[in-house]
Amino acid sequence: MPSDFRLKATNMAHRALLKISFGKLGNEIQGMPSIELTTTGRKSGRPHAVMLTAPIVDGDTYIIVASRGGDPAHPAWFLNLRDNPDVAVSVQSGPQVPMTARVATAQERATLWPRVATAQPIYGEYQTKTEREIPLVLLTRKN
Repeated sequence: MPSDFRLKATNMAHRALLKISFGKLGNEIQGMPSIELTTTGRKSGRPHAVMLTAPIVDGDTYIIVASRGGDPAHPAWFLNLRDNPDVAVSVQSGPQVPMTARVATAQERATLWPRVATAQPIYGEYQTKTEREIPLVLLTRKN
């Protein structure tokens, strides 16, 4: 399982790549758009940003995977948005957009998970590494 240090280092490297390439590199990873998700810390109340990918984009809805590389614990960003669904999302280095996050229902996950695992088999591999059901999160633009 990836360590906190490795996850933070990967995020820093992704941000650095975007910055030094003026957004020409790192906006898409393995065919998925990269997004910067900003949540409000459930303990600190401060904003926290993390770089992620969206394996499914359905219109204006971005579906993200709370996999943490198959770790037995949920990622901190997931716990933050679960407690406070008001988030900001920057897609492919674009402007931040206020969005609402919600965890997919069991029925939605049953429909979406095969699409995710087919589009990006690594997520299916992550699921085999953990006993927890890896949540899917739907990000939608606020009205």
